[in-house]
Amino acid sequence: MDQMLIAAQALTTVLLAGWLTLGVRDNILHPAVNETYTAEVLNMTRMREDYPEAFAQVAHRAITNRRLQQIAFRIIVAVELVATLVLWAGVIGLILGLLGTGNPDTGRAVAMAGAMLFTAIWAGFLIVGNHFCYWFCHEGAQNTHYQMTLWGIGTMILLAL
Repeated sequence: MDQMLIAAQALTTVLLAGWLTLGVRDNILHPAVNETYTAEVLNMTRMREDYPEAFAQVAHRAITNRRLQQIAFRIIVAVELVATLVLWAGVIGLILGLLGTGNPDTGRAVAMAGAMLFTAIWAGFLIVGNHFCYWFCHEGAQNTHYQMTLWGIGTMILLAL
């Protein structure tokens, strides 16, 4: 049973790492795809257009400086990259533990750190998005962020066993 638990922990960690790797790849190779929406949220563009009365009450929160929007996106991508690398290190540690050539507890600890970073990214989007009222016009993004947060929490729970 111990080997099966380590295998399950490695699998769930590799799934997080794989998913985030694809996101980081696209954010590096095709930044305009996601950076555009990050800027929209920070600028509160859709809220300004679709809910002008509500926007007027919170307009002071908008970040309209294009340079600051780009810096925010680059910080997000950097954190995602760090999380991805830590997750892959955790996967390697868990596989080495599974093969008996490494300490599975070390693999779990590194994987837990990666899963915490993964979860923090998505929870961070929820918190920052809440500040910029993104539930008004970016419901799909908010839903994705909730799901990713729950996925990360679920992985952390499994890694804690």
